[in-house]
Amino acid sequence: MATSGITYNILIVDDDKSICMLIKSILSVEKNYEVSTATSGEACLKYIREQLPDLVMLDIQMPGIDGIETLKRIKEFDIRIPVVMMSAHGTIEKAVKSMKLGAYDFIPKPLERDRLLITAKNALMASSLKKEVDELKTELKHKYTFSNIIGQSGVMQEIFKSVEKVVNSSVTVLIQGESGTGKELIARAVHYHSSTRANKPFVAVNCTALPESLLESELFGHEKGSFTGAVGRRIGKFEQANNGTIFLDEVGLMSQATQAKLLRVLQEREFERVGGAELIKVDVRVISATNRDLEEVMKKGEFREDLFYRLSVFPIKLPALRERREDIPLLAAHFLKKYSDQENKKVEGISSDALELLMAYNWPGNVRELENAIERAVVLTNEAEIAAKELPPAVRSIGEKKIYESDNTLSSWIEKLEEDALRQALLENEGNISKTAKKLGIGRATIYRKAKKYGLPMVK
Repeated sequence: MATSGITYNILIVDDDKSICMLIKSILSVEKNYEVSTATSGEACLKYIREQLPDLVMLDIQMPGIDGIETLKRIKEFDIRIPVVMMSAHGTIEKAVKSMKLGAYDFIPKPLERDRLLITAKNALMASSLKKEVDELKTELKHKYTFSNIIGQSGVMQEIFKSVEKVVNSSVTVLIQGESGTGKELIARAVHYHSSTRANKPFVAVNCTALPESLLESELFGHEKGSFTGAVGRRIGKFEQANNGTIFLDEVGLMSQATQAKLLRVLQEREFERVGGAELIKVDVRVISATNRDLEEVMKKGEFREDLFYRLSVFPIKLPALRERREDIPLLAAHFLKKYSDQENKKVEGISSDALELLMAYNWPGNVRELENAIERAVVLTNEAEIAAKELPPAVRSIGEKKIYESDNTLSSWIEKLEEDALRQALLENEGNISKTAKKLGIGRATIYRKAKKYGLPMVK
């Protein structure tokens, strides 16, 4: 097996001792198999309570507790233990019954050596994979507990209390907030706390990452030949998320046509693939997110009113980081440990000057920008704590200008407001000068001159 470093404990259960010894001799050719035997159902159950084997190979026809009853009790004790049934007296009915009760496979007697080895190997491999999946699911659930989403501020605690009330319902959730506030983190926490959907898929779709012409196909799939380049059938994200959760990030940027199809899915729980006629029925919880004010977009006629109300049955408004400054030290400490471990450095703290700058800065990129700033500082520093000089220029400029401390002239305040507005606009438009100029209603040359003055990142 691929996992040759692991030793597997296999239990053979048969009332015929010679059969037990035969199977043991066959399986013992594998160096990482430790094979034990039992000659009754009672002995098997006693062994399982004490040893918890990785695989049980169980005869159906035994005196006392027979194989079918023993299988039932094994599964009641631990459903994860794979059981392979064996019988010289087996019938199709008994094989089917054992499979329905949770047996991994059924092999007839007389036993074939190769089939025995292959069946044991496959059963152990399937069991190992299932255990890994279960461990990953447990890890994900722990990772996305609300206690692990850092936020001691009153506003965040109120959000956690509110969200906890909706995790076990199927209502649509609309998460609004600026870029970098943690919208997907909240969406995953809702999913992984659900009692019915946590073990089902969580499928995230960034509605801005694909051209509009491909977004419908990405969401709903397409049939072969439905458009140029559709060389085969594609299963869309909604089908992939069936019985689980689909997260639609930046849903406010969908076209009217895609909005109409999404509305139908929310209303009817069914759709057709692009180019198809078959109705696909799904049970999917929809969580959407946007950094736009959808009510304002809706008033402009760019977003359907009926879709807005379908998506926002349970709205969540995430605050900007500047609106919960008391969380900045906690978040900074969390990221400091994360990246110190990642970089294998012993950076144990943040200087008072640096922390003062972190608290004073407005964080237009929110938690994501703070994380990037701490990661950068950890990489730059050679000391036991982060100094102010290792913070990004935009953060350091707060201390250099001292606008909030002493220079409170009207012109200084106006200049600061101008810088903050320009930084936010550039961030939202990914540094694009033309888009930023259009958004702010001023010329490209003005944007370029002022961005250069304030040292803001931009692309032509």
